[in-house]
Amino acid sequence: MVIIQPSGGLCNRIRVINSAWELAKRRKEKLVVLWYLCPELNCAFEDLFLPVTEPDIRILNIRSLRDPRKLFYQLTAGQRFGNDDILANKTDGVLNDDFYRGLKKRVYIFTWEHFYPSHDYSLYVPTAALQKRIDSFTKDFAPRCVGVHIRRTDNAVSMGKSTTEQFIAEMRKELEEHPESHFFLATDDQGEEDLLRREFPEKILSNQNRTIDRNSVEGMRDALLDLYCLAATDKLIGSYWSSFTDIAADMRGIEKVIAGEGC
Repeated sequence: MVIIQPSGGLCNRIRVINSAWELAKRRKEKLVVLWYLCPELNCAFEDLFLPVTEPDIRILNIRSLRDPRKLFYQLTAGQRFGNDDILANKTDGVLNDDFYRGLKKRVYIFTWEHFYPSHDYSLYVPTAALQKRIDSFTKDFAPRCVGVHIRRTDNAVSMGKSTTEQFIAEMRKELEEHPESHFFLATDDQGEEDLLRREFPEKILSNQNRTIDRNSVEGMRDALLDLYCLAATDKLIGSYWSSFTDIAADMRGIEKVIAGEGC
């Protein structure tokens, strides 16, 4: 059995669960996911997605690190690994063979690092209510819509590399090549949205009634809406060092440009 406690935000968790699912399949074992409700993602899995129907996956929502189920799995595991162990034992995003072969039958992993690449997002089907909201935005994406993901607030690495000026330059370049384009904007900074609406009047689409707070169910639902809308665009202008940008582009294999990456 593989027991995974994914940490971090929404897209970090998606990558971690996908990695753990790949590990479990390679070992022909079941997967238990401990989905921890905490300030960085404070909603249950089923608040966002339909229940997973795969019989070899069990997802448990836990609201405390002292949850008896979590402690049982942790204490009865033959091996326990944290984030540093994963970082020290993977190469190019994949667990090293000697580390993989040394794993015991019951493994408990706590990490925000992905350790097997996966382009399969079939485990994550938005709830009917969320899908209806996603569809209401994406129906206006024709003839061409480019996603723009601007990460701010808590990601200093991203802010230092992908500046506002670089996003504006990429968007202007897009309009020079495709004047019919509109932009779906996902950002955690209202000031950035206000600026881009002034720079590109009548060109910006967004969820203007969004809740930014990830420590709430509504905030996480709005984050998921942004993710799936970005994934439905024709191209993505994204933020440096952002799993949200990477997952949005990877879900449908759309073209991705990172603002400021060449600077």
